[in-house]
Amino acid sequence: MLNSELRGQVDKVWNEFWSGGMSNPLEIIEQITYLLFLKRLDDLQTLEDNKSIRLKKPVERKIFPAGKDNKNCSYEDMRWSKLKNMTPEKTFSIISENVFPFMRDLGGDGSTYSKHMEGARFTIPVPKLLTKAIDLLDQIPMEDRDTKGDLYEYMLGKLQSAGQNGQFRTPRHIIRLMVELTAPTSKDTICDPASGTCGFLVNASEYLRDTYPEILSNKKDRVHFHNTMFSGYDFDNTMLRIGSMNMLLHGVENPDINYRDSLSQDFALEEEKYSLILANPPFKGSIDIDSTAKDLLSIVNTKSTELLFLALFLKLLKPGGRAAVIVPDGVLFKGNNANKEIRRILVEDQKLDAVISLPPGVFRPYAGVSTAILLFTKTNSGGTDNVWFYDMKADGFSLDDNRRPLLVTDRLGTNPTTSLTNEEHNKNNLPDILKRWGKRESSERKRAKTEQSFTVKRDKIAESNYVLSLNVYKEEMDNHVEHIPPLQLISELKTLEDEIQTELKKLEEILK
Repeated sequence: MLNSELRGQVDKVWNEFWSGGMSNPLEIIEQITYLLFLKRLDDLQTLEDNKSIRLKKPVERKIFPAGKDNKNCSYEDMRWSKLKNMTPEKTFSIISENVFPFMRDLGGDGSTYSKHMEGARFTIPVPKLLTKAIDLLDQIPMEDRDTKGDLYEYMLGKLQSAGQNGQFRTPRHIIRLMVELTAPTSKDTICDPASGTCGFLVNASEYLRDTYPEILSNKKDRVHFHNTMFSGYDFDNTMLRIGSMNMLLHGVENPDINYRDSLSQDFALEEEKYSLILANPPFKGSIDIDSTAKDLLSIVNTKSTELLFLALFLKLLKPGGRAAVIVPDGVLFKGNNANKEIRRILVEDQKLDAVISLPPGVFRPYAGVSTAILLFTKTNSGGTDNVWFYDMKADGFSLDDNRRPLLVTDRLGTNPTTSLTNEEHNKNNLPDILKRWGKRESSERKRAKTEQSFTVKRDKIAESNYVLSLNVYKEEMDNHVEHIPPLQLISELKTLEDEIQTELKKLEEILK
């Protein structure tokens, strides 16, 4: 985690952006992303230069070529190491007039990020603000993956105030829960078809580093990790730039992060390509059916994006592949044909593993919609036996617009340092979810329907028209209360009234 000093510096620069007239958090992060990319290019060139000196050979790769651009600016002057030592006015001039055209035309460092630079625009309004941003970024040890990743995540956290732009972040502790529930391995190919800032892919990469530290020492696994393991798609170029930089700063060199409308026909060529899907896709209500991939409509004939995304996930998964995805509650219970059909497919044709009901406040302050996590495995031959349900009531944070932590840091998230007390569990259900998920095929099957988690047989779900709402199957605990018979209650009230009248008469006598 970033120390308080670095967080304070980020906040200061952020406030400078706001006071300088840049109030859109996405625009601020995008501009900082460009600067980070420029710094990375300089770092890569420095590595090549040092390699050349060490080996006494010509430089193999010139990111910054010799000579000058068509505006008579030396490419050498466009390097971060030079820019940071210039006057604010000169730095501003070179970056706006020379660096950005250079980066837009760049074949780049070969990274996926360089593909998203074509539309890059420089919008920082004044030299003073640019200089402050450069000074901050220059203090970050960019060779430290944890620090630079944490820096970017801290900035992305500020997108919570950007709800009006339609770009919402899934809370990182919810992402981590979904990653740990699916437990990625070094052999997985992981996709998020609505990747946004690439939070799911970043978290999966961190989980793999933590769980399989040998993944980067084995050449085959290392190549897979950096090039073919992670795929993310979005139709917002700004998010593609931000997401690919997020992956880069978290140590994934060349993931497949590309522009694509996930519900279009473009995905037809990627049928059964992935072994794991992690996603919280946008749910926009309905779309133009004419622009929708016909193979998705053949699974479920609907204009509803949430159902089409579920159909897409089934198309993209390999047999045996698994998914953890967030859906609005309506998917679980709506009675129209399309909703019932997608639920039937998950239960009867595939293997529905679990339904985890999320508290309504999880996505505040920008949305209060009720949602759930669906976990399923693609089999094409059924396999659903018992479906595990969990009623998540608390995620460690207040469920109002403030979303303040309810516990100290080491008691939050999926893996607190020690087991939570009952009181702490009531504020953070995530560790309990993971623990019980591992027992869903054993002791969890014996739990009563009055418990926070339980299983429901496939036949019972089928009898209920494949409704997946937890409340349909949950039973309320019978808290029997002894009531006083009405006649007895009346008699006791009369006795009490007589006693009051007697005492009042005594009081009157004393006062005479």
